Amino acid sequence: MTDADTRPGRGAGTPADAPARPLFAGRLAVVLVYTAAMCMNGLDSTIVNPALFTIAGDFGRPVSAANAVETAFLVGLAVGLPAAGWLGDRFGVRRVFLGSLAVFTLASALCAAAPGLGALTAARAAQGVAGGLLTPVGMTLLFRAFEPHERAGLGRVLIVPTALMPALGPPLGGFLTEHLSWHWLFLVNVPIGVAAVLTGVFALRDQQEPPAGRFDSTGFLLATPGLGLLTYALGFGPAHGWTSPAVGLSGILGALLLGLAVRHQLRAAEPLVDLRLLADRTFGAASWLALLTAAGLMGALFAFPLLYQAALGASALDAGLSVFPEAIGLMAASQVVDRLLPRLGPRRLALPALLLAALVLAALALPGVGGNAWAVRALMFGVGLILGTAVLTVQIAGFADVPGPAMGRAMGLFTIVRTLGGAFGIAGAAALIGALAEDGTHGADPGPYRVALVATAGAVALGALVAARLPKEAPGPPPMD
Repeated sequence: MTDADTRPGRGAGTPADAPARPLFAGRLAVVLVYTAAMCMNGLDSTIVNPALFTIAGDFGRPVSAANAVETAFLVGLAVGLPAAGWLGDRFGVRRVFLGSLAVFTLASALCAAAPGLGALTAARAAQGVAGGLLTPVGMTLLFRAFEPHERAGLGRVLIVPTALMPALGPPLGGFLTEHLSWHWLFLVNVPIGVAAVLTGVFALRDQQEPPAGRFDSTGFLLATPGLGLLTYALGFGPAHGWTSPAVGLSGILGALLLGLAVRHQLRAAEPLVDLRLLADRTFGAASWLALLTAAGLMGALFAFPLLYQAALGASALDAGLSVFPEAIGLMAASQVVDRLLPRLGPRRLALPALLLAALVLAALALPGVGGNAWAVRALMFGVGLILGTAVLTVQIAGFADVPGPAMGRAMGLFTIVRTLGGAFGIAGAAALIGALAEDGTHGADPGPYRVALVATAGAVALGALVAARLPKEAPGPPPMD
């Protein structure tokens, strides 16, 4: 059997000269099911925030207790990531993806029907674990369906769930809560999820998977709680205080467990998360760039709304809407990458984009900018367009040389690094603001917020040094057999 017999996009064991399947049974089905699943996942990461006050009131609990709903989802996302690659190899990417999507849909229904805050939190945790599996496994399914030279066009697919849906979450959540009820935040997932699962069952095909090897139980017992505890500490340290017992203990224990997990993964013959993939020049550079760009972007999206409120006295809603042009810019970035990546190549596209994005982020910190609403909108659109171009370029180029059998593990590792980058960015920005504020709280002085924005620009600029390791040429078509 030749390599052509098992290229991505063919089902396992499909002969090279077999009649091509209808488009809907191949790539189009992958794109449709992936987009539906990731839109649900992306939307659910932000849609609940505006409803927490209402949820707490309905259950007769304080708002601080309702925050457990979001805590459970974020920690569940982190917990689901380490085992995603191994599960895909062991049970098949298609099965794990559709199984996770089914659990996510069922958990959404259970959230909507929850009789109390405890049941809602438990269902939200299950939703998070399923969502943590969906992201890397879904990306593996998508990238295997397209050759490396075809992936530049995937930007318009990747950008909708990763940019537009999280940006739409807060306004949609507020609208549904105000005009219907908070239960609809979860009910909207059910018909979409059911349709996506049924489409996947009948239209997606199993692929030939690499040997999964033994399950790395030691790595699992170290990495999974370590990642969950560290995510909890980074996410809630700014709100609850870094010295609070729950945050401090979670952060220390999580960092310790992750340190032991890294040590174990580098020594294990069959690690759960193959950190040795970072030794690959292109994939390693793309992974570190994912960490830096996620830290810069998420830190800026955390700090700038606070600056906007301090400089203009804007409402929380106005501050939230001020960053929405960034999502529109990200949508436009998918078109830019589709056209320029094949012509310029990853290095010549990503490196100047990162430097320019750092300048735009720094411009947001200039005195007077926060007081001009149109300048804010233009700069936020620029952040989405320019930084989005770099991010999509890095994501597509980083997997160009990853072989199909290693795609699942590589995607899981990449997602973990990117997730931690975002958490570090938010935590770092919050720590800077808290340390520089005169009273230690978020006050009206815009200075601390500007310093935090400059720091996020520095993280993105640092990525330009790493981008020099990306290849000059874009992936080309495979040689003819």
